[in-house]
This record gives sequence, C-alpha cells and structure tokens, in this order.
Amino acid sequence: MHAVQRLHQYRKSLSTTTYKSRGQRVVRCELCRLAEKFCICSLAPSVKSNAGFLLLMYDTEVLKPSNTGKLIADLIPDSFAFLWSRTEVNPEILAVLNDPTWQPMIVFPKAYAGEEREIFDNKVTLATGKRPLFIMLDGSWREAKKMFRRSPYLQNLPVVSFTPKTPEDTTKLSSRYQIRLAANNTELATAEVAAQILSLAGEQVNADLLDLWFDVFSYQYQRGVCQQNKANPHAVFEYTEFAKLHGITLAQDNIS
Repeated sequence: MHAVQRLHQYRKSLSTTTYKSRGQRVVRCELCRLAEKFCICSLAPSVKSNAGFLLLMYDTEVLKPSNTGKLIADLIPDSFAFLWSRTEVNPEILAVLNDPTWQPMIVFPKAYAGEEREIFDNKVTLATGKRPLFIMLDGSWREAKKMFRRSPYLQNLPVVSFTPKTPEDTTKLSSRYQIRLAANNTELATAEVAAQILSLAGEQVNADLLDLWFDVFSYQYQRGVCQQNKANPHAVFEYTEFAKLHGITLAQDNIS
C-alpha cells in the first residue's frame, strides 16, 4: 500500500458518513479505486526514479475514485501524500521538506509565483547531491490556488513551471482527462502534469509510462461507470507493450 492509498484509508476513518462520489454504487477495489471487475492493480508498474513527489491533497480529493494523484504513487517509489490544512501544519510535511536528501519545488504556473520567487521555467536545476522533490497541489484549480497562497511553509520554495507540449513538441497539449469536467481542456489532470515534470527532470521513459498508465486508468474507470467512454480503447495493450519493450516489471509478472 503506497502513500496515497494509506491516506485514503486515513481520510475514510475520519468520515462519519459515506463519501457520495459519482458512481457511488460501483463496487470498487480498495487500492486502485476502480470497479472491481476493471481493477488495474495487476498491471501496476515497478520502476526506479531519482525524483520524489509530495502530494498535498485538498480534503476530500483523496476520497474521489477519479483522483489521478494516486497514479503518481503507483509509479514513483518515493511518493508522499498529506491532507492540506489552512490552519494547521502537519510536522510530517515539514520533515520531508527539510530532509537534506531533497530539493523541494512546487509545480505551479509561473504567472502566480510573484517577482520574488525563484522559478524554474521549463527546466529543473538541482544543487549538487540533491534529488528533486516535486510538490503537487492536488485538487480543483480553485483549491490548488488556495493551497498555493495559504501555505506559509511553501512560500520560500521555488516554483517549477512548464509549457505543456505534445510529444512532438509543436502545439499546446490538451488534457486527455474526460472523467471530470474542467473549465477548459488545457487544464491537465494531476498525473498528466507529473508526466510532463518527469520529462523535464530527464526521466522520459518514466514520463511516457505514467502517461500510458494514466490512459489505462482513464479507460478502465469509464468502463465501470454509466458514461460514454471517450478514453483510448487500446490503452492496456499500448501500456503493456511499452513496459515489455523497456523491461519494466508489472505486478502480474511477480505472480507465480
């Protein structure tokens, strides 16, 4: 069980009522949160990464089956997940941010950073001996802006920003996330953003794998709810073929 899955269990324990999500009658796998008959746990990847991700999740975001932040933790071994609070600071968050292993930076549009903030624009620059820790503000766009502005412990950290691109690097990227409605189709899902950031960090295979894993999740999720499936019907095949090509172990490979 990884960090987001543990946080999901913890957040559920705080609830006095059942969270009423879309598709609430679907019987779901407790780990991937997809309909049990479309569970993708057996396809979960095992990779190595120099990067770490810290997900600050807005209250009920971790309860939403449609959340894609958990896909990052499926892939990246050093993933951390915490509930965000406006009034209290979790000391475990500070412990991760102050760990000398990491060079923390917030993934956020540079337009919101302010003149005094250090910005890594379409690049990631690391101090000697440091590993990048990418802080993802996981929630709606309105919620993410609130977390960015109202978290004192984030105010002195640099921002890493990027211009979304297609694999051909020619035009702006449109989101492939059809599970929830966004204000416009250029607002990327959390996992899509993380894939772009992994590419900036020089981990192109992991970036491509996360993109493909996102497609698998999106397709299988939509198979389990009453909505038109707009995702890639070849997602599972393309993902498993990519994993095979690059020698990536999947959970099912470890089942004897």
